[in-house]
Amino acid sequence: MNPAIAQQAPKVLLHDHLDGGLRIATVVELASEYGYRALPTTNSHDLQVWFNRGAKRNDLVLYLETFAHTVGVMQHADALERVAYECGADLATDGVVYAEIRFAPELHREAGLELDEVVAAALRGFGRAESEFPIRIRVILSAMRTAAHSLDIAHLAVKWRDAGVVGFDIAGAEAGHPPSRHLDAFQYVMRENFHSTIHAGEAFGIPSIWEALQYCGAARLGHGVRIIDDIHVGDNGAELGRLAQYVRDRRVPLELCPTSNVNTGVCATIADHPIGLLRELRFRVTVNTDNRLMSDTSMSNEFVSLADAFHFDLDDMQWLTINAMKSAFIEFPERLRIINDIIKPGYARIRNDH
Repeated sequence: MNPAIAQQAPKVLLHDHLDGGLRIATVVELASEYGYRALPTTNSHDLQVWFNRGAKRNDLVLYLETFAHTVGVMQHADALERVAYECGADLATDGVVYAEIRFAPELHREAGLELDEVVAAALRGFGRAESEFPIRIRVILSAMRTAAHSLDIAHLAVKWRDAGVVGFDIAGAEAGHPPSRHLDAFQYVMRENFHSTIHAGEAFGIPSIWEALQYCGAARLGHGVRIIDDIHVGDNGAELGRLAQYVRDRRVPLELCPTSNVNTGVCATIADHPIGLLRELRFRVTVNTDNRLMSDTSMSNEFVSLADAFHFDLDDMQWLTINAMKSAFIEFPERLRIINDIIKPGYARIRNDH
C-alpha cells in the first residue's frame, strides 16, 4: 500500500496513550521549561533513538519504563494541554477522523494538580485541536492496575462523562495484576451505564481476557491479542475454544496494536502477528498505535506494515476502520454519521482517484 494513500484514508483510533505519543521536541522543551532533569539526553535525535530502543526490548514491563520521562514532563496544566493539543493535531495530520485517547490522571499529580485539574487540562487541549482540525476526540481514563486508585478514577470518569470522557480502563503491568482486583471499580462503571475497556490479553493470556469479560464486563479488549491462545489451527482449519468463540460471537472488539506487540515480545515480526488470522476468522478486529513515540509509529504506518505483511488492501483498511467506528464509545448517531458522511465517502474518493 502506498504510504500517501494510507495517510489520505480516513482512520479511527481506539487505543492510543497520551503519554506514549508526545513529539520528541516537546519532551525536550517541557523538560527545560519545568526543570525536569532526568532525561537521558536533551538531544532530540538521540532521545528519539533512546525511546525507540527502550521500547524494543520484548518485554512489557521494560517497555513501560520509558514512560517515566514522558509522564515526568506532564505534571502541569499547561504541559498537559499542550500535549493533548499536539496529539490531536498530529493524528488529524495522519488522517485520523475519530480518536479515543487514554491516560492515567493519577500519574500527573506530582506538582500538585488535582485529578479534576488534570482531566480539564487535557480536555482543553483536545478541544482546541478539534476546533482547528477535522477530527473528533474523546477520552478514556485509565487507572493503574498496580495501584489502588481504580474506584476513584472510575468515579472521575463518570463525573466527566458529559464533557468528553467516554470510558474507563485499567493499564500497566498485566501479569500478577488481574482485572478482578479492581472489581469494585468496574461494577460501579456498569451500574452507571458507562463504558469500560480493559488492557487484557497483551502480556498475559486467556485468564486475563476471561476475567475482563466475565467478571468486569469489559465492552472491548485493550489488545486482546492472546485470544489466539484459544484458537487451534490444524489441517481442517481453525478450531475455536469456548472463550474465542464467545469473543467472536459477541463481536467483542479487539484493540490490536501490531507494532507495539512486536516491541513487547508478543510476536517476533508484524508478519507473525495474529491479526492476519483474526481478520480472516472475522473477529471484530481494529488497528491501533498504542504508543506512537515509543513504537515510532502512526496509524498510516500500521496499515502500510499490515499491507506489506498480509497484503491488506484498501477494502481491508475500510473494513478495519468501520469496525473501529462501530466499536467506539461515542453515541450511536455520531458513529453512524462518521461512518456514512466521512469514512465511506473518503474511501470512495480514493478509489475514484486511483
